[in-house]
Amino acid sequence: MVKAPPASSLDDDLRTHLDARESAAIRRHLRPISSRMGPRVMVDGQSILQFCSNDYLGITSHPVVTRAAEVALSHYGTGAGSARLVVGTSSPHSKLEQAIAQLKQTEAALALSSGYHANTGVLPALTTSEDVIFSDALNHASIIDGCRLSHAATKVYRHNDVEHLATLLSTAITARRRFIVTESVFAMDGDLAPLSALVSIAKEYDALLVVDEAHATGVFGPQGGGLVQELQLGTHIAVQIGTLSKAIGALGGYVAGSQTLIDTLINEARTFIYTTALPPAVAASATAAIQVIIQEPERREQLWSHTNFLRNALGAAGYHIHPGNSPIIPVMVGDAAITVALSNALFEHGVLVSAIRPPTVPPGTARLRVTPMATHTQTDLEEAVDAFSAVGRDAGYIK
Repeated sequence: MVKAPPASSLDDDLRTHLDARESAAIRRHLRPISSRMGPRVMVDGQSILQFCSNDYLGITSHPVVTRAAEVALSHYGTGAGSARLVVGTSSPHSKLEQAIAQLKQTEAALALSSGYHANTGVLPALTTSEDVIFSDALNHASIIDGCRLSHAATKVYRHNDVEHLATLLSTAITARRRFIVTESVFAMDGDLAPLSALVSIAKEYDALLVVDEAHATGVFGPQGGGLVQELQLGTHIAVQIGTLSKAIGALGGYVAGSQTLIDTLINEARTFIYTTALPPAVAASATAAIQVIIQEPERREQLWSHTNFLRNALGAAGYHIHPGNSPIIPVMVGDAAITVALSNALFEHGVLVSAIRPPTVPPGTARLRVTPMATHTQTDLEEAVDAFSAVGRDAGYIK
């Protein structure tokens, strides 16, 4: 009988790999916090001003949202019990999907357990080996994995380069279907996809446009419906995908589109069929959050005011800010080790900002990713800018 290798041999290999990541300044560590998410969080008993949450509108602690979760928790308990095709669909799930469809102005919607599940489920469900997917070079990891899990060929076009996309599309005229997949707001750069141009090129090459609105939902659009809504392009987008965990402040993902699309995903999307549904209390809180987003536009206005202030102030302080028009403000550094050092120094000054490094971003483009919340105060913003200025000068990074 052959003995299994001792666990320590695996640990030794993994430790070597972790040490290599440490040397390259790309090893990640968890930082425990002991408070609810908000402009300030408790870390090791200390109140820290944070600018790295995606809770853009500060909805996770909104009393209407937390109360909706409490009521549903009391009525439905902690979990859904199984997948919805096995145990059934609770009222909170149905109401959530109606609210998503209302927000996105589509016929129907489907809620999934995460945004990652949405992206890794949709493309495999809709494509065959006779199809071709055209994916932006800076798309989120979940989109990349969705492409890999599909049976379709995938061609990657240069970031936001419509001409390069057209060149690639011209080589796939004989494909059964062509899918163009993009984020509307890119998670790490904070720039916007040229959606109007993508709609035009999709028409020219008879392609279907799939748009991930994860960082646009709640932030763009007159009702917070996203960049697609703001540009009035909804009728031209075949599939809209997003998350419930950012501006909506809960957990989960969604797909919005035609009723036929949703019916197909219910029958074909493995990430919907073979996993337990969202807890009903989470679904109820997300539904309440969507109503807050629609009914309280002042939260978006405050978020944009904070965004403009920080972008201008950090640039004036001497930092290189990546161009963009979203609440994602990348402070470009380049070197991973320097980025980590700046992040650690900011923490010592009472400000939490994450160092974003490879492989999340391309080598040589490490950055501090700053994201304000609508619920930050002007004093919070000024304190953060002062910390950035002090840290940058002390490190000799800015003058």
